[in-house]
Amino acid sequence: MGRGRRLRSRPVVMTAAATALVAMGAGLYWFQPWKLWQDETVREEFPVVAGETATTGPSKDASVSPGSGASSPAATPAAPRTLATGSFITHEHPTSGTVKIIRLPDGTQTLRLEGLDTSNGPDLRVWLTDAPVQEGKAGWHVFDDGKYQSLGKLKGNKGDQNYALPEGIDLDRYSSVTIWCDRFDVSFGAAELAAA
Repeated sequence: MGRGRRLRSRPVVMTAAATALVAMGAGLYWFQPWKLWQDETVREEFPVVAGETATTGPSKDASVSPGSGASSPAATPAAPRTLATGSFITHEHPTSGTVKIIRLPDGTQTLRLEGLDTSNGPDLRVWLTDAPVQEGKAGWHVFDDGKYQSLGKLKGNKGDQNYALPEGIDLDRYSSVTIWCDRFDVSFGAAELAAA
């Protein structure tokens, strides 16, 4: 009798163990808790356009007739223009740093994160959104309620990073940037954009 009871309970124990292993594996995949202790630092340079210069007159090599008194001004590089700036506030995880939207001399636009410092996590994205930035828990989940534009996966949870903006994007429709955890639909931190 005792042996029969042990034989009947063995499949139950095996099923429970298998279920626990599957649940543990799914939990590890879903939450990726090890990322909380892994920092990924990115140090991208300020974006520039190779070979672009703006000139205000003849080039350096332009010929000037002797005695004309004219001088040839040197070519001056065209400068990138900062269109908007903001500072990150903390949402679900401590987050700090600044964001800039920059128009380069060739007309392309870049979102630049500088001095970013946040937690690592699963499926983090950089989003431009039309949501207002609110402090506290009330601001954690609002960024997918309206219009948003994903600029791709967060390259690293620390450092300086550049994200190209899509051609033709209407920046007047966006007022904030969030580090968004797409897996759990929550903002790690966000910055309100203000015209520079």
